[in-house]
Amino acid sequence: MTYVLTVPPTLDETAFDSLVADSAGVGEARALLDARHVRWADPYGIIGILAIGQTLARDGVRPLLQLPDSADVMSYLGRVAFIERADEIFELHGARSRRAGGASNVLLEITPIHSHEDVHTVIDAVPERANKILTERLGYSRADAGMFSMVLSEVCQNIIEHAETGGWVGIQTYNWARRLGRQVVQIAVMDLGVGFRGSLSKEHSARFGDRWSDATALEAAFLQNVTRFREPGRGQGLKQIRRSVGRWDGKVAIRSGSARIAAIPDWDDAAPMQTGLAPFPGAQIQILLPAKAEAQTKKEE
Repeated sequence: MTYVLTVPPTLDETAFDSLVADSAGVGEARALLDARHVRWADPYGIIGILAIGQTLARDGVRPLLQLPDSADVMSYLGRVAFIERADEIFELHGARSRRAGGASNVLLEITPIHSHEDVHTVIDAVPERANKILTERLGYSRADAGMFSMVLSEVCQNIIEHAETGGWVGIQTYNWARRLGRQVVQIAVMDLGVGFRGSLSKEHSARFGDRWSDATALEAAFLQNVTRFREPGRGQGLKQIRRSVGRWDGKVAIRSGSARIAAIPDWDDAAPMQTGLAPFPGAQIQILLPAKAEAQTKKEE
């Protein structure tokens, strides 16, 4: 028996939430993710497909993935190495695209993170290109570009230190015309580990009592700098991320379990806390950094 999950035409955070909710109906059936009608995708959405696919494996039987019909989407998926990653998780159907060379808006292709060495490899790979894009196209200072690597390092380290399993990271810049009318950089990081509630439960659940939940754990980590480590000074990573992203008028959102918490800039109307989401393992982090308004104006002149 096959259970079909239809991937929305716009593959982003909203599509991910929808697919997670729909996947609850798969049961013991073999899942088929039908992505034929995808016309646009961001790193969060395509890493989300990998994460969902990994949860749908049944006794060694891989789920099915019908690849997009759009040549443009397939070209993009080739550039970000999605096909290579997906081939490790799914049985793929549809025409495949070879990885394209040349200029690209991809700062970092979809990269597995399993160890501290993987994090170092990511951090070493990004700075030169990120510095060029952030300063020349988005109007950031060189100091800001340097802080970008710190933010990236912190979100990747979260996989190693808290998830107790591996994950993925991807970064892209694109023109977010339909929402912001500006260039943005998106960092997407996901894992299928124990999640924030699982990571913090041993040290902190007792003091919260009946209020302990996915949402409470996210609030404790994101707003109160609570960590599972007892050493003084630990747990400052999310604080630094929130501070840096806020200074850049950006957005950071973390989904874990059945909740999502976010630091919301003026240009976004999302809720700072969402609860009652369909449960999903691990943590899923999205960071959006917009171009400086003056840089965008100059680019358009």
